[in-house]
Amino acid sequence: MVEGSMTQGAGQEPVVRTATLRDFRVPPYAQTPVPPQAQGAPPSSVPHPGNAVVGDEQPEGYTPTERDLPVIRRGDTVQVQTVAEQRPASDDGRGPLFVVGDVHGYLDELLAALGEQGLIDADGNWAAGNARLWFLGDFTDRGPDGIGVIDLVMRLSAEAAAAGGYCKALMGNHELLLIGAKRFADTPVNSGAGTATFQAAWLLNGGQKTDMERLQDVHLQWMSRLDAVVEEDGHLLMHSDTTAYLDYGSTIEDVNDTITAILTRNDADECWDLFRKLTKRFAFRDEGGSQAVRELLTTYGGQRVVHGHSPIPYLLGEVGTEEGEDGAGPVINGPHVYADGLAIAMDGGVTMAGKLLVVQLPLHD
Repeated sequence: MVEGSMTQGAGQEPVVRTATLRDFRVPPYAQTPVPPQAQGAPPSSVPHPGNAVVGDEQPEGYTPTERDLPVIRRGDTVQVQTVAEQRPASDDGRGPLFVVGDVHGYLDELLAALGEQGLIDADGNWAAGNARLWFLGDFTDRGPDGIGVIDLVMRLSAEAAAAGGYCKALMGNHELLLIGAKRFADTPVNSGAGTATFQAAWLLNGGQKTDMERLQDVHLQWMSRLDAVVEEDGHLLMHSDTTAYLDYGSTIEDVNDTITAILTRNDADECWDLFRKLTKRFAFRDEGGSQAVRELLTTYGGQRVVHGHSPIPYLLGEVGTEEGEDGAGPVINGPHVYADGLAIAMDGGVTMAGKLLVVQLPLHD
């Protein structure tokens, strides 16, 4: 979705410029063709791959795939250097807890990151005993092998359970997008500002045709049953940095049951509205951000929110380019802790030459 670009001077409120898709060219990491009308757009207008909505405002021609993301100053987040050495298991005998940020089809990078943490062996099999592993969603789109990622997570789930641990996953907005593209294709949906389709939104957000060709019923069933929110060891895990989860229930169980019921009803407009809401972002980053986190924690429990969705390179203002001066992408050492220490961002920006993060909780910053 194209959100207006945002500029801000010292002591000034941000000024939002409403933009349309004609203002932008699709970035190289989105892996989708550049629209002819967008050729030659200035580099400063290149959008990040995806899908923020500020408030409830929707520009003309709105879809949840045409938004340009503002960035925040480096000082607004804390980058945490992570180390691979594992801490002891929890006091109640459960194994150590790990979380994985957005994967977006980068299977090789995922295997390497899991191996570095000792969660899998050289053959890609579960090697972590009773460890607990949570994926924060967004397995497909933009990268080369989204279905391979889903197959790996499904297999590791079975292997971890057999070893006394578990490997589980949360619902990301790209799972909703892929489900919608498969189920509803070019069926028009009520976007709130004109006609939109899941198929068009999926392609614009880096949908890979090879993923669609390999997508099977077992993948769709697995994705449609994923929880959206969980609480583990005082960590409230969710995909998106938004308070929109509050629209779906006052308890974690209510939220998960409501979202599962929406996907079961299979209504295109209702699924689109769910996708649109869980595509919102940045609820925790600006003035009032810590209060937004506290509202979620008060409602659902936990002491910290851990989320993916918003890439750390954009939170830092270090957006990788295809032709940087030294050819290097943004340097991501670990998660970011912000909102008065109440929120942890886990999307290392693997789609823009960042890092696919696999981290053990709790973080000690």
